Amino acid sequence: MSKILIRGAKILGGEPQDLLIDGETIAQVGTGIDAGDAVVVEAEGQILLPGLVDLHTHLREPGREDSETVLTGTKAAAVGGFTAVHAMANTFPVADTAGVVEQVWRLGKESGYCDVQPIGAVTVGLEGKHLAELGAMHDSAAGVKVFSDDGKCVDDAVIMRRALEYVKAFDGVVAQHAQEPRLTEGAQMNEGIVSAELGLGGWPAVAEESIIARDVLLAAHVDSRVHICHLSTAGSVEIVRWAKSKGWNVTAEVTPHHLLLTDELVRSYNPVYKVNPPLRTEADVMALREALADGTIDCVATDHAPHPHEDKDCEWAAAAMGMVGLETALSVVQQTMVETGLLDWTGVADRMSVRPAAIGRLEGHGRPVSPGEPANLTLVDPAYRGVVDPAGFASRSRNTPYEGRELPGRVTHTFLRGRATVVDGKLA
Repeated sequence: MSKILIRGAKILGGEPQDLLIDGETIAQVGTGIDAGDAVVVEAEGQILLPGLVDLHTHLREPGREDSETVLTGTKAAAVGGFTAVHAMANTFPVADTAGVVEQVWRLGKESGYCDVQPIGAVTVGLEGKHLAELGAMHDSAAGVKVFSDDGKCVDDAVIMRRALEYVKAFDGVVAQHAQEPRLTEGAQMNEGIVSAELGLGGWPAVAEESIIARDVLLAAHVDSRVHICHLSTAGSVEIVRWAKSKGWNVTAEVTPHHLLLTDELVRSYNPVYKVNPPLRTEADVMALREALADGTIDCVATDHAPHPHEDKDCEWAAAAMGMVGLETALSVVQQTMVETGLLDWTGVADRMSVRPAAIGRLEGHGRPVSPGEPANLTLVDPAYRGVVDPAGFASRSRNTPYEGRELPGRVTHTFLRGRATVVDGKLA
């Protein structure tokens, strides 16, 4: 592999420096580094971050390759600045055995655009009745550490307790999709003023908050690790903040769309805004931003949920829930967190790389940008402004809520262990 010299980049938003990549690792960081025979990337004005890590990606393969494949999903991830993604288990067949998680892991190895770490199902078939093969999935080539029935809630307290106890044996974590099913039957959007005016079935905040409250108590009781997926309400923030004040092993994520969009958008009846959990109120959005800034919420996770055209281009009630998010995540975080002064670029690196890698126990990612470390890196031009056009997405699906919206920032280069996967904003 040739040497690459990134010249004049602001590492984590600091003073401009040069960075030399030699093979798979960072060889030097400083000023005035001799380029020698290296390929030079001029990065004046750009921010250099550790490669982004997503804890919550739906790659759909096996079974729903009409929505996404591991190849197209990892291409989208690379364009978005990600060097690693965690692939959710709600595939067909469900990733509830060693065989399926190994298949996803091997597809990730073959794609080469970013590392793919499969997430195993908590229960067989995501049905919430019997624990899946947690130990076998961990012992497989995929080395699964995170387990989730995402898309469905592990609503049985006994099953959830057993899962939390089981994963302690290998320092695993159970990632909960917090949604009390009885409280959300027929729900179409956030329960509140807008749902009442539109006559759509309401999805109350308490459906999320009650499960989070139960699960942080369970995690404390058995001294295990629980991670809260796509936290979306101000009340959920307060419960997680309280649990952390107790010293309990609780972590949480927020999606980019819950940092920016509100339930007012549902007035358009455009199914692109239909998502699980639903878009909430402006007050919830502000609480989520503050919680991400102060560290109550540990990280940003995309919940990238691709759907084919026909699953979204229909009436609201029949539409699938979910949004694509890998290619726009960093731009939304720049707009909502950096440009509002809530986070600096060091904070962005922490919430989008360091912490998600730590929660997922993912080695080689979320590392310092310093000599001897793996060259998993992302260059972003923060001055760029562009209108989102899904026609140019690397993802197989186009269900973005940002179409036609101007967002700041653009990933210009992504490096996976020293190899460029994105150059000048285009797939290498």
